[in-house]
Amino acid sequence: MATKVKLREKKISGKRQSLYLDFYPAIPHPKTGEPTRREFLGMYLIDKAKNTIDKQHNKETLQLAEQIRQKRENYLNKPEIYTGYEKEQLKIKEQGEQNFVAYFKSLADKRKASNYDNWVSAYNYLETFTKGKLKFADLNEKFCNDFKEYLLTTKSNKSSKTTLAQNSVVSYFNKLKAAIKQAYKDGYLNTDLNGKIQTVKQAETQRNFLTIEELNSLVKTECNNPLLKRAAIFSALTGLRFSDIKNLVWGELEYIEGNGYFIKFKQQKTKGVEMMPISEQAYSLLGERKEPTDKVFEGLNYSAYENRHLAKWIGLAGIEKDITFHCFRHTFATLQLSKGTDIYTVSKMLGHRELKATQIYAKIIDKTKREAADKIKLDF
Repeated sequence: MATKVKLREKKISGKRQSLYLDFYPAIPHPKTGEPTRREFLGMYLIDKAKNTIDKQHNKETLQLAEQIRQKRENYLNKPEIYTGYEKEQLKIKEQGEQNFVAYFKSLADKRKASNYDNWVSAYNYLETFTKGKLKFADLNEKFCNDFKEYLLTTKSNKSSKTTLAQNSVVSYFNKLKAAIKQAYKDGYLNTDLNGKIQTVKQAETQRNFLTIEELNSLVKTECNNPLLKRAAIFSALTGLRFSDIKNLVWGELEYIEGNGYFIKFKQQKTKGVEMMPISEQAYSLLGERKEPTDKVFEGLNYSAYENRHLAKWIGLAGIEKDITFHCFRHTFATLQLSKGTDIYTVSKMLGHRELKATQIYAKIIDKTKREAADKIKLDF
């Protein structure tokens, strides 16, 4: 049975009439596959047009709508007379009507662990900014720049009193760029819009670290959570992240005669497989060896409650710096560089994919040297 396609009008606000196509029988919706009778064209007539300009607008709009109706009917009933170009243009139009925000959410749902949380946060800001509705056809440079400005000025979802941190803006906007890049690959966009959008400049973050004297002071100071203390000192001696320490199992620890102790593991963040040497001092923090699948730091957790133990321990050692668990990783990097270890080796031990991620520590060392040099002042 042939599908009949009629052009119809529907009164809407603003003294306008929205044009749509009426199909009989119903056809599958291009997005959901459910039967549908209507396809709105996004074209409008001016109701009760009186002046010449409005009448001309209505005439030209109706002519264009009729051309679309005719092509749609031909495609449904006589697809062989539709050229390849016309089919492709129709496909682009249909995809352009789909919701980019929903597409972004589908990309976020495919992520895992901490990366998933970051994508979901970016989605929440995008959903708020667009009210959940943004067609692929409406994605352009202006929208991206407007969203960038929104991120730079909006209040943080975590605290209504502060704006988003600069590096959070960088992260969330980069998620938008990544989604746009993927949409182009998937055929939802016919131009590589991502290449035209400038990223947000990343702010240099303050990376606190401990001196060797401060670290030794912590070793000698008791902590209300001995497990947390051992893990923190282990991080300072190895450069491992909290997540990698928490997930470390005995089967990943190996002793090679003549070479010492090694950890063989896959980093949670970068997914890189590492064979990393550790010192005998670091190994001595681990306690009695257990089954290969048992966790080395069984029961280790890090929360706001545990952070109070950490802060109290830092204070009892006479250290006034704002130190988090991650600062012990920074401490490893800065102490290694200050002791003459080359930056390439430090980068590999930290599991950095690129050397530039390690260069921030070299800057810290340069600043520390400058401060040390300025401490000697004579009276002349």
